[in-house]
Amino acid sequence: MKNTWNNSIPRREALSRLGKLGLLAGALGPTAFDSFAAEKNPTFKFIVVNDTHYMSEECGVYLTGLVKQMNAEQPAFVLHAGDVTDKGEIAHLKAARHIFKGLDCGFHPVMGNHDWLTPTDRKAYVSTFPLKLNYSFRHAGWQFVGLDTTEGQKFEKTTIAPETFEMLDDILGRLNRDQPTVLFTHFPLCENVKMRPLNAEALLAKFKGWDLRAVFNGHYHAFTECQHDNAPITTNRCCALKRNNHDGTKEKGYFVCEVTSGKLSRRFVEYKGV
Repeated sequence: MKNTWNNSIPRREALSRLGKLGLLAGALGPTAFDSFAAEKNPTFKFIVVNDTHYMSEECGVYLTGLVKQMNAEQPAFVLHAGDVTDKGEIAHLKAARHIFKGLDCGFHPVMGNHDWLTPTDRKAYVSTFPLKLNYSFRHAGWQFVGLDTTEGQKFEKTTIAPETFEMLDDILGRLNRDQPTVLFTHFPLCENVKMRPLNAEALLAKFKGWDLRAVFNGHYHAFTECQHDNAPITTNRCCALKRNNHDGTKEKGYFVCEVTSGKLSRRFVEYKGV
């Protein structure tokens, strides 16, 4: 292929155009012209919260304060690892949705067993948070996958549904295995953690060979951590007014996660209520 720049534009005109481009860069500032470089090493922050268990107006006051505290961190988005409510009632789900709309960023939940109305009825959750069962989204070159690991209202000895595996195959078919990926689910996937689904290992096997950086789970209200290949798998304390931690600890809170220079770090932030 011929170099059309050299063949079709005189040298003097080319230099003139470069000069004008330099003036434009000065007017727009470095951000506009460094966007591609910034994408290679993005810096952003997100939050992971779990088990908020909304069940009353009193919980609403508590969670409104939580949202205010989260906003102070200026996250790009918030992940919720399930049990947004305690009983899966439509009024409670809508109230929680209204509260989390107070975030200054996106909100991405997955379903918890307490978000089912009955052992077979999850219509309220699906209508309140449409397209938030098994899904993915991208941010600054990172991939985030949220999966439904519930089996109705069961809280232990559960099996992740075939539907989730089918949807995961479709999701992974549209993502890039070489890009950093974060997985979040309600039920714990870490080996030896209480209430882990019976087929959790089969789910993790789907990410073999992927650049999986972290797995965030809820359900078991306590901090636990194990390693899966290069990815830490964690559960966290709950962030609910009227539910306690399973390990007897008193702190409630959430993770603040920061991506800097291609690395993901996290810190626990306590929320003491209002």
